[in-house]
Amino acid sequence: MEAAGEEEISVEEEAVDKNVFRDCSKIAFYRRQKQLSKNSTYRALLDSVTTEKDSTRFQIINEATKVPLLAEVYGIERNIFRLKINEETPLKPRYEVPDVLISKPKTVRLISCSGDKGSLILEDGKGDLKCHITENPFKIDLVSEKEVVMSINSQGKLFFEHLQIPPKQRTTKENEESASIDTSQENQEDLGLWEEKFGSFVDVKANGPTSVGLDFSLHGFEHLYGIPQHAESHQLKNTGDGDAYRLYNLDVYGYKIHDKMGIYGSVPYLLAHKLGRTIGIFWLNASETLVEINTQPSVEYTWTQVGPAAAKQKVISQTDVCWISESGIIDVFLLTGPTPSDVFKQYSYLTGTQAMPPLFSLGYHQCRWNYEDEQDVKAVDAGFDEHDIPYDVIWLDIEHTEGKRYFTWDKKRFANPKRMQELLRSKKRKLVVISDPHIKIDPDYSVYTKAKEQGFFVRNREGSDFEGVCWPGLSSYLDFTNSKVREWYSGLFAFPAYQGSTDILFIWNDMNEPSVFRGPELTLQKNAIHHGNWEHRELHNIYGFYQQMATTEGLIQRSKGKERPFVLSRSFFAGSQKYGAVWTGDNTAEWSYLKISIPMLLTLSITGISFCGADVGGFIGNPDAELLVRWYQAGAYQPFFRGHANMNTKRREPWLFGEEYTKLIREAIRERYTLLPYLYSLFYHAHVASEPVMRPLWIEFPDELETFGVEDEYMLGSALLVHPVTEPKTTMVDVFLPRSNEIWYHSKTFAHWKGGCTVKIPVALDTIPVFQRSGSVVPIKTTIGKSTGWMTNSSFGLRVAVSTEGSAVGELYLDDGHSFQYLHQNQFLHRKFSFCSSVLINSCADERGRYLSKCVVEQILFLGLKKKPSSVTTHSSDGKDQPVAFMYCDKMSTLNLEKLSLNIGCDWEVHIK
Repeated sequence: MEAAGEEEISVEEEAVDKNVFRDCSKIAFYRRQKQLSKNSTYRALLDSVTTEKDSTRFQIINEATKVPLLAEVYGIERNIFRLKINEETPLKPRYEVPDVLISKPKTVRLISCSGDKGSLILEDGKGDLKCHITENPFKIDLVSEKEVVMSINSQGKLFFEHLQIPPKQRTTKENEESASIDTSQENQEDLGLWEEKFGSFVDVKANGPTSVGLDFSLHGFEHLYGIPQHAESHQLKNTGDGDAYRLYNLDVYGYKIHDKMGIYGSVPYLLAHKLGRTIGIFWLNASETLVEINTQPSVEYTWTQVGPAAAKQKVISQTDVCWISESGIIDVFLLTGPTPSDVFKQYSYLTGTQAMPPLFSLGYHQCRWNYEDEQDVKAVDAGFDEHDIPYDVIWLDIEHTEGKRYFTWDKKRFANPKRMQELLRSKKRKLVVISDPHIKIDPDYSVYTKAKEQGFFVRNREGSDFEGVCWPGLSSYLDFTNSKVREWYSGLFAFPAYQGSTDILFIWNDMNEPSVFRGPELTLQKNAIHHGNWEHRELHNIYGFYQQMATTEGLIQRSKGKERPFVLSRSFFAGSQKYGAVWTGDNTAEWSYLKISIPMLLTLSITGISFCGADVGGFIGNPDAELLVRWYQAGAYQPFFRGHANMNTKRREPWLFGEEYTKLIREAIRERYTLLPYLYSLFYHAHVASEPVMRPLWIEFPDELETFGVEDEYMLGSALLVHPVTEPKTTMVDVFLPRSNEIWYHSKTFAHWKGGCTVKIPVALDTIPVFQRSGSVVPIKTTIGKSTGWMTNSSFGLRVAVSTEGSAVGELYLDDGHSFQYLHQNQFLHRKFSFCSSVLINSCADERGRYLSKCVVEQILFLGLKKKPSSVTTHSSDGKDQPVAFMYCDKMSTLNLEKLSLNIGCDWEVHIK
């Protein structure tokens, strides 16, 4: 193993045979629950009920083993219920996930009402939500206005493995008592109780079997979404035997698509939607988790009977979801909605909202593994200017360091990193560099020696620092679960500590699943030891979350709390939205990966992580020019927009495919910059109101059944519908336009269609179908700069799409784009645009805002104005009326106003007569 420290580590270490990853049949705790849960019946002891200050508690007993569990039911404000099940008297504490909930949720007292014999009813005080607890067999029904929305343990799959004394330490009597489980040596090995083999690896389990599981039946629901990250459809599919959705963060290079295996991140949270209600289940567990889904659609039975009439009976649809986790406790939050928006707010009340990103991070990012040296960075930067393509950030991968030692610079390639950053600063651009969690074992590397001295690395089960192979060779892994390690790591980003860094340098956390080459499934052994003596198995899925947390805190601290950070992380967990952005990892330059990126991003978006994207062009392999163009067109309308490629690919900067394709990529990127005011406003809403930036159609149109399964198009906010082209040589696409009472305007041609149907839209290579929804106002920038920094004072335009009732509304949020002054000093501007009765009004949407902007609205385009006006005048708050020259197009029903000078921050009106 020592030799590995000097070996050359290549991309092949990561690009391993997919057989190194387990399927469900090779996961012992899953096999145990499938085999043993059939014999496991639980009864609630309702005579043991106690009402505490914030919860109702009672015992549950396993009819076979007679071992009691403690159940706690909490009512939480905003129509949330929480159920915790733990051992009443465990041998030692079981792991409960810390740091994900933003604070202790405020509870509402549940009122106990007497139910039938053998049952207990808990009400939330308002009386519209009830928990109906049945004693034998134990079951909980969640009732809303007399309708059973969800049943818990109605399938009898509650499963809870108690901590046991290890076999070698047991007395004869204890061995006899545990004989019901440990029937034979062969069975023990098959069930992996104390030891589990996979390939050449043996997982020795100091605590023995500790898995938990519980089933939920969702009544009337057929459409489920969430539990990222999988390269799968947006709507969750039924799982057969051995085909569960796996939540286990893994480094899967060139992951297989339409597969339920776990990849880089895990959010154990799903949503279910039906006409009239949306609900959510948040399973707070950071160990390896498998989710089974079984939907039985509604069926109408016809019963023939004697006589003229035939009776029909409808069987309502139902989806059963079973959560199975390797360890921890059962801690589950039931989000009762009833609308999609309510569920988003309930989830963010628990885990936080999307961090408000700095404006530059919504621009275009140019990345490659690797830009070779300072000269290469300078040439690529100049190439964007030469070809008139805006961009904001250039990225440096692992080769920028001295031998993969993070927080250092290669002395030959990047001899003067500050000079390089000053060049970028002069162009109002930024730099992002990589910082991974593995630290090269090298006694001359200060980051390593200081961490080792303080005991800051994850340990192996024998108690010494864990050593595994990653990019630098032999490495140790920082234990980010320890708050002292996080605090120390945050300090490494301070300017004096991180030599060569400046305030335009931001961070990318990669390989933080964590990735361990030649480890079991390319990750840490589950019996590695973390701070507090917790095994890695307990908290595996939260490791990357903690690194991003520490990095984000470090960037905030280095600016003394003044500047917003930008941190991209590959691995994530519930709540990662608080710390920055994520992406879909090592995708491939194939059409199918472009196509699957849309449902993958939609799933991340509805589970709280709005700032997400996919590597434009595909990380692995060489896209042809058509695929690259189509990917830029899609990425321009997605939250995080970065081109990236690995070291084995041909260079693919936007101007390397010939002028025809350079022009098309330029147009796509420029359209992104045009839309930045709208996009930034959407991020503000994600930040304060938990509304996703990129939305599946069913969120905006929850009462339209046809939208529930759509995943090839999406809404960007509530105003724009985007249908990326994801097939080669496409000349026509079928676009579904929702709502029969709405009009949809093509964003380029201004042609319009009535909603409620699928329309055929011709597309050339320069076209991506984007439609503005009637009744909306979209703010844009009318001139594009070299980067967002050049556009601070450039003018705005408004695109007003008039509804069938002759009205439209929209908003603009504005601040300095980089600091926390919007939060601490009300340095923001929030304006509302409303068009009604032929008058467009710009008014204040939030009186607290004090940000002053010199920007003006210089152009307003009205779509869907049926009649040519006789005059247009502007009316300002000082009482002055000004006539305005206008152009009206009868054929397209558009009215264009140009050369206006209406201050964005002042009240004014535009009157059309």
